[in-house]
Amino acid sequence: MDIRLIRVFDLKSYPDNGNLTDERIEFFQADIRDLDALNKACMGIDIVIHSAAIVDWGTHSEKEVFDVNVGGTENVIRACKENGIVILVFTSSLDAVYNGEPLVNIDENVPYPENHSNMYCRSKYLSEISVLEANSGKLRTCVLRPADIYGEGDPYHIDSLINMAKNGFYVRLGNGTSRCQHVYVGNMAYAHVLVTLAMIMENCSVCGETYFITDGSGVNFFSFFDQIVEGAGYKIWPRNLWLPRWFAFLLGSVSEFIVLLARPFTKYNPKFSRFAVTYTCTDFTFSAGKAKRDFGYITKYDEREAFERTITYYKKS
Repeated sequence: MDIRLIRVFDLKSYPDNGNLTDERIEFFQADIRDLDALNKACMGIDIVIHSAAIVDWGTHSEKEVFDVNVGGTENVIRACKENGIVILVFTSSLDAVYNGEPLVNIDENVPYPENHSNMYCRSKYLSEISVLEANSGKLRTCVLRPADIYGEGDPYHIDSLINMAKNGFYVRLGNGTSRCQHVYVGNMAYAHVLVTLAMIMENCSVCGETYFITDGSGVNFFSFFDQIVEGAGYKIWPRNLWLPRWFAFLLGSVSEFIVLLARPFTKYNPKFSRFAVTYTCTDFTFSAGKAKRDFGYITKYDEREAFERTITYYKKS
């Protein structure tokens, strides 16, 4: 496949093209809520991989989350149609089907819940529906639902855990028995490549479909990331402190109340919210079997190499 141009559309700026030397890569700074900007960015493009979103566990206003995640996705679909783009791959989230209750060994047939835990979960559900309904002979669409993504530059998990270790007081939530799943960022990127290639080859089995993407079986959230924190050279103390779920939930309520009070004056991101507590203390497991069957998904990086790459990035100097 001859790649003539890759255009990165992002709210953030990338001085000097992110220090990349490949002249085929362009950076376009704009807001996904700006349809005119999206149309300009999509001119001359054949394929769109849509991964822009506010990833929120209760710290942003519902309107902001809805406008960016749902309204932004609708803008992407419009820009695809208006520019004759033939393929749209949407990076969704397993949160689209999360209902706050344990989900064990589910597959893509699990229905959407009647009520979602928060606007973020609902926004991913609504975005999925829009993308799937847009699938047609002119615009082929597909939805990928990643497990918790980790790796170099992880903005959601590893930084906060390392900061806890740096501060000398490391706290885990729950009792260590809940299980969830993870996917290395390189493997998630590879899943996008594989499903896009399948759609280019007009593999009809993937168009209008949704896929879970994960690296392996479930493991406790904190036990998983402890390996990376310690591997990077940070000491975990106390060695085995777990906050009971009910107590952590109470602290999450207090944190969210502080956010509510502070919102008119400043943006404050709490260490955790009620949703974060429920999410990390509830079983949520599935497989990538459908992705393997339909477009040959495999992990490009095994767990050892994924950990090595991540640990090297975060290594304490």
